[in-house]
Amino acid sequence: MSHLPSLEEIRGRIDHAILKPELTRTDVVEQLQLADSYQVFSVCVRPCDVAFARTELSSGVEVGTVIGFPHGTTSTAAKVAEATHALSDGAAELDMVLNIGWLRSGLMREVERDIAAVVKASEGRILKVIFETAFLTEADIVAACSASEAAGADFVKTSTGFAGGGATLEHIRLMRESVGPNVQVKASGGVRSLDTVLELAAAGATRFGTSASAAILDELAARLAGRAPTAAIDHESY
Repeated sequence: MSHLPSLEEIRGRIDHAILKPELTRTDVVEQLQLADSYQVFSVCVRPCDVAFARTELSSGVEVGTVIGFPHGTTSTAAKVAEATHALSDGAAELDMVLNIGWLRSGLMREVERDIAAVVKASEGRILKVIFETAFLTEADIVAACSASEAAGADFVKTSTGFAGGGATLEHIRLMRESVGPNVQVKASGGVRSLDTVLELAAAGATRFGTSASAAILDELAARLAGRAPTAAIDHESY
């Protein structure tokens, strides 16, 4: 992304994360209102908040949620049940964590079947597969990309944000090179600034998971207007 993008372009790539386990209902409402006011593409909420988020959002912001989060070690049947329930609550997109232990063990048939079962349960909705790249070698990441694409996933995604590390340029480039044109790449974990978004977009990311949406969009608005951005709250991304 060599030019400075429009606000609409970046808004349309942000999944605003509302996932921390300690968030109160008041915290969730505040974050949903923020997402509404900034007109991001979607919110990614905890499974227990999907139905509530649908009733609170008024702007057409989509609601997504997580499956098998954050460890990926729930059974395939449990992931399918989570996905089915999330869709009934109104989720438009699902971000599932693959089974990291199986992946690192080389159990690729099991990994692919796990993903494929959730793809089937998603009934045509967007499904993103979270790798947790902080735990993986480059060979693991390539294998995860192959399994995700073979299983029918729409996106491959770097991180949950709860394991340390996060999206890196090297991993985004590797993931982009390791899937075909019909699979997109989502960067999450450590996405806290506009410059990070621009760098990761240039490396191949097309969606960004972050709780720093306000800071990113305020910074872009300031640059587009030719002024220095005002001081912003340091939101942590997931």
